[in-house]
Amino acid sequence: MTTRIVLVDDHKLFREGVKRILDFESSFEVVAEGDDGDAAIHLIEEHMPDVVLMDINMPSMNGVEATAEITKRYPEMKVIILSIHDDENYVTHALKTGAQGYLLKEMDSDALIDAIKVVGAGGSYLHPKVTHNLVAEYRRLADSNGSSAYRTIEYRKPLHLLTRRECEVLQLLADGNSNRGVAEALYISEKTVKNHVSNILQKMNVNDRTQAVVTAIKNGWVEVI
Repeated sequence: MTTRIVLVDDHKLFREGVKRILDFESSFEVVAEGDDGDAAIHLIEEHMPDVVLMDINMPSMNGVEATAEITKRYPEMKVIILSIHDDENYVTHALKTGAQGYLLKEMDSDALIDAIKVVGAGGSYLHPKVTHNLVAEYRRLADSNGSSAYRTIEYRKPLHLLTRRECEVLQLLADGNSNRGVAEALYISEKTVKNHVSNILQKMNVNDRTQAVVTAIKNGWVEVI
């Protein structure tokens, strides 16, 4: 099944680069391109894509404003925000307006493809660096509010559920590593990492790596500094 994509970014050179990457994936089809939020809404009305890839900073109507309007009109529409900002305020604002994904523009092509596949299938996808920052901020706020929800949880590897290697992969995901970063840290291939991640998600009964990391932290299965 082909995933139909609308790509919206006011920087033509960046947009062309992203489109070139997506064109190499046989299951993807970029059906339209735009350069601001107003164009995004018009293109969605015209083409009704499966996934919208949209820059956060654009003239006229920015990506967050456009996402709010899009999800208001089309609640089932799946939007992935593209951004240079890893600050948790940007991320939470985008997610609150209805975005299912948030990618930093420093992403590699594998992360882009993975994000579209995950979000297209109904999951959520955050850039690994963003996930780590969000978790760190959540822990900081919990501590400042006097919450002991995390601090009282004893750290323990989930060896009742995952293999030792899968525990290592889960910890590296919590540290904010991409698949490539995990592969380099463990001296294994990215394909092997993807297999491990798939097994982790299945065993933990979660839809994506973000949920896996959050669940692991809540259960004390990973260490977060």
